[in-house]
Amino acid sequence: MEILLIGSAACITALISSAWLMTFAKWFPIPGVDEFVIDYKTMIRAHVDYALMALFGLGFYGSGVELPVVACWCVAVGGFTNPTIFTIAAFDTNFWSKKKWKIFTALSFTVSSVGFMWIAYTLLQHAIA
Repeated sequence: MEILLIGSAACITALISSAWLMTFAKWFPIPGVDEFVIDYKTMIRAHVDYALMALFGLGFYGSGVELPVVACWCVAVGGFTNPTIFTIAAFDTNFWSKKKWKIFTALSFTVSSVGFMWIAYTLLQHAIA
């Protein structure tokens, strides 16, 4: 289950990194960096998503319920890759039309959905037992 802590730490790191990137790109323009972020709305979505995924990982870890290790891996991997999709999209105006990113997005959403639903099922089983 410690993978949830590792995933949360990765999301927290990406959260802080995206905050600094947006701050410097928007309010302290540095040639090259100020043109780096193309879509701030999408970058803000990524930023918020990293925070939520970090909190889910910490919450699941701290629930006191023994969770399936594979489900924890799915949440950690999917929880990091889902917001990363938005991060990449913030830099590329043609992101959503590229086949490789559509495949990556589908895989990421599938992995995270499996993990989240498996953990939800495990928590439900624990609650009604």
